[in-house]
Amino acid sequence: MRRLLAIGAASAVAVGLAACSGGGGGSDENTVVWSTWGTPEELTRFEEFNAQFMERHPDIKVELQPVASYGDYHSKLLAQLTSGTAPDVFYIGDDKIGQFVDAKVLMPLADLMESDASQTKPDDFFPGLFGAAEQDGEYYAAPNDSNPDVLWYDKQALAAAGITEDPATLAENGEWTTEKYLEMNDKLAAAGLVGSMFWNYWATHYSWISSQGGTAYDDSGAFVGNADATTVGAVDTLGEYFQDGTFVVADTMPEGAGADSVFVTHQAGFFSQGRYTIGTVTSAGEQDSYDIVRWPTPDGQAAPTGVATSYLAINGKTKATDAAFTFWTEFLSAEGQVFRLQGGGNAVPSIKGADEVVLEDGYPAHAQTFLDMRDIGFEDYAAEAVVPGLSTDVSDLFLKLYEGKADAQGTLDAVGDLVAEKSGE
Repeated sequence: MRRLLAIGAASAVAVGLAACSGGGGGSDENTVVWSTWGTPEELTRFEEFNAQFMERHPDIKVELQPVASYGDYHSKLLAQLTSGTAPDVFYIGDDKIGQFVDAKVLMPLADLMESDASQTKPDDFFPGLFGAAEQDGEYYAAPNDSNPDVLWYDKQALAAAGITEDPATLAENGEWTTEKYLEMNDKLAAAGLVGSMFWNYWATHYSWISSQGGTAYDDSGAFVGNADATTVGAVDTLGEYFQDGTFVVADTMPEGAGADSVFVTHQAGFFSQGRYTIGTVTSAGEQDSYDIVRWPTPDGQAAPTGVATSYLAINGKTKATDAAFTFWTEFLSAEGQVFRLQGGGNAVPSIKGADEVVLEDGYPAHAQTFLDMRDIGFEDYAAEAVVPGLSTDVSDLFLKLYEGKADAQGTLDAVGDLVAEKSGE
C-alpha cells in the first residue's frame, strides 16, 4: 500500500546496482526463486498460487522469499544483486523501477511477451501503467496489479455538514466539478470536520494538476508546470486549501489520530486512497457509510489521474529463463490476477479480462470507478521516476507549499530547478 511505503536508500540503490553482477536465484533451470513484500494475508495467497502453479508444472519448483517490510525490501534486493544471489523473479516498487531499469539488471521482456509461451501480451495491459518499466519500446517489467487513487467519501460526514448531493451521482451525470467539490469541502470545514485527506506523494500533486487541466511534464519528459498558467493556478488552489486546514496531509497527522482513524470515525469527508481502503472501513464495521468517486474537474468530465502500481521483473542473470518466464507470465495473466485478488482483494487488476474481481461483491457501490480511473490513469512520470530520490524530493517541496512556507509559483519553479539539476539537464 502506498501509505506504507518507506523512502529507503534510493541513492544507494543507484550506486550499488551499477556494480551488480546478477546471478543467484534457483540452483538449476527448473527452480524459480521469487521475492516480494506483503501482508501475512497476501503472502498466504502467494503461497497458494505457488502450490497451484507447481501442480500445473510438476517439472518446475517455486520458492518464495518474502520480505516483511517494504522499507527493507529494496536494500535487501540490492545486496543480493550485488552479491549475485538475487532471486530469479522479484517485485519492484514504482518508486524504484526506473533505477533498476537504468542499471540494466533486468531481463528485456518484449520478445518473450509476444511469444507463443506468453499469457501476457504488451497490449493486454493498460498502457498508462507501465511507467518507467518501459523504455524505448522495450519492457523490463510489468505491473502486477494497480491502485487508482480514488476519492473515498463518508456519507455520514457529508450529511453532518448539510451536504445533500451525492458525489458519485454527480460524477455519473457529468456534474462532478471542481467548484462543487471545493464547495463541499468548505461546508465540511465550516462544520468542524476535515474536508479531504491526501498522502504527500506524486499521485496527489500530479493528479490534481492533471484533473484541473494542467501539464506537469511535456511529451519530451521536460518539466513545464512552472511555465503553464493553468498548472500554476491549480497548484495555487491546492496550496490554499491545505494552508487553511480544509485539506490535510495524512502523512503528518498525529499518532493516535491518524487518517484511517479520522475517516472511520466520520470526522472527514474525503480520503484519497486505493482499493485497500475496503479493508479499513470493513474492519471498523462502517462500510455502508462509504463510497468512491473520481477526482473533480473544471467541466465535470473524467480526466487522467495517478495510479500506483508495483512491478514484476525477471533477473537478467537468471539460470532458469524459461521456467522464470512461465511463472512470470502466469502470475501476471488475467487468470493469475483473478486468483490473487478475488475475495476482497486489495488492488485492481492491471491486465484486461480480470475486472470481475473488482465488481464481484458490489462494494463499494460505485466500484466501477476503480476500473474507469485505471483505464485512463497514469503512473509516475518516467522522467522523474528514473532519478533516485527525485520523486521524494519533489514531494518535500510540495509539503512546504502545504505548510504555507512557499507559494505555488515558487514551488513549481523549485521543482523545475530540482528536476533539471538531478536529471543533468
